[in-house]
Amino acid sequence: MNIFALLVLAGGVFYLDSFRERLIDQRRAELQMQAQLLASFLSEADSSRLGELVRRYGAMSRTHVKVYDGFGTLAADSWRNQPPTFTLRDPAAEPLRRDVARVLDTIVESVGRSNELPRYIVPAHDDRSAWPEVATAAAGKISDTMRRAPDRTVIISAAAPIHSSISAPAPYAAVQLTVDTLDITGIVRDERLTSFLIFLGVTALSLFLSNFLASTIVRPLRRLAVAAQRVRLGRSRDVTVPRFAARRDEIGLLARALSDMTAALRDRIDATEAFAADVAHELKNPLASLRSAVDTLESVKQPAQRAQLLEVIRDDVGRIDRLITDISDASRLDAELSRSRFEVFDLGELVTNLVRLYQTAGFPRSITIRSMVAGPAPLLGETARLAQVVRNLIDNAVSFSPDGGEVTVGVERSGSNIALHVADRGPGVPPENREDIFRRFYSQRPEAEDFGRHSGLGLAIARTIIEAHDGSIDVENLVEEGRVVGARFNVRLPIL
Repeated sequence: MNIFALLVLAGGVFYLDSFRERLIDQRRAELQMQAQLLASFLSEADSSRLGELVRRYGAMSRTHVKVYDGFGTLAADSWRNQPPTFTLRDPAAEPLRRDVARVLDTIVESVGRSNELPRYIVPAHDDRSAWPEVATAAAGKISDTMRRAPDRTVIISAAAPIHSSISAPAPYAAVQLTVDTLDITGIVRDERLTSFLIFLGVTALSLFLSNFLASTIVRPLRRLAVAAQRVRLGRSRDVTVPRFAARRDEIGLLARALSDMTAALRDRIDATEAFAADVAHELKNPLASLRSAVDTLESVKQPAQRAQLLEVIRDDVGRIDRLITDISDASRLDAELSRSRFEVFDLGELVTNLVRLYQTAGFPRSITIRSMVAGPAPLLGETARLAQVVRNLIDNAVSFSPDGGEVTVGVERSGSNIALHVADRGPGVPPENREDIFRRFYSQRPEAEDFGRHSGLGLAIARTIIEAHDGSIDVENLVEEGRVVGARFNVRLPIL
């Protein structure tokens, strides 16, 4: 953009040269007309008064007027016995400012003009042969020529034929008018010099602005690009993405967004590494038990002991199968949720149907379940995944419920949210473990439960699904008469 502005300004300098050319062309046309008028007047004037008429017209029109007779000899000159109407200036005697102007003239004209004008030289013997335009006029045609003075001012000469006695013995005599364009050149040079100075000032300002923009935009963006490249190459651990906290513009917003994105990426990498370590740890225990049972089976001969070892093997295989199933579900969860298309459904109706299925199938240890749905609860989400959350919470409540206990599932509107509650009559959750239970592979289970029946991923999966629906989940203890009588999981989801 800065270069474009400079080019526009430079174009203005060249436009001045075009403007000057138009003024010179206009001056040429005017000089030809004057030459014609003067030639017509002189053809009818008294030849004895030729010198006087030429001097008077030259002084009045500020031109150099010369008349050549039929022999081509100079018959009259307006500069005889009176000061010249223009002078040829010596460039060496002029100030530096004029030198700069002439240099600019040379540069601009070398671009805008293809042919260099001939130099204006006063001949030692002034006759018709020294001036091509006069020779053309003596042949009966109007002609003009442009020449260049030493200071690069354009000199225009126009000649026209004269029908009179002074044309004898040739058909025509000729009148020549010569004028300089110092006024035009001066105006254009002054404007061009002013434009050039403005050009220099704008260039300096553009350089300053370019440096300013580079320091405020380009360099910060380059730092962000380098940091992003290092993160892409897998070096996120030792990369600090600049945040530019003091900036409140788009660059600052971008920097902070990239910094937060990098922090989230690091957290995701940490979570992935921790998940892989937990998976290895959780699989190692049943595999070790399975290996021990298989190694012992070969040396045991008694049927009862072999049956016991086979039971251990079946339990370990079942435990590994459950772990792999839950681990596969947990690892695919984020990707599936990002591609899911949410639909409108009634959470109350979903809970009622699930509770009805559980009631039909029944629970062990005489545990019962009931639902408390307070009217419609419209939500926008993925039905299958939210049903998985409800099942996980119910299964967890059943695991911690005592024999003959009751699990309660409730749905109600709470402000701008739909609230889902799953309560049991178990031992409750210690305050220090209320966040731990939502971690993957958290292993605190009821003492009466068979080892390995749960993978420890159910509540972690439930929280991931709820947070993907812009909701939240937590747990609290139910207290009656000062003692804990159970736990209740609270899920909040935004109303449609």
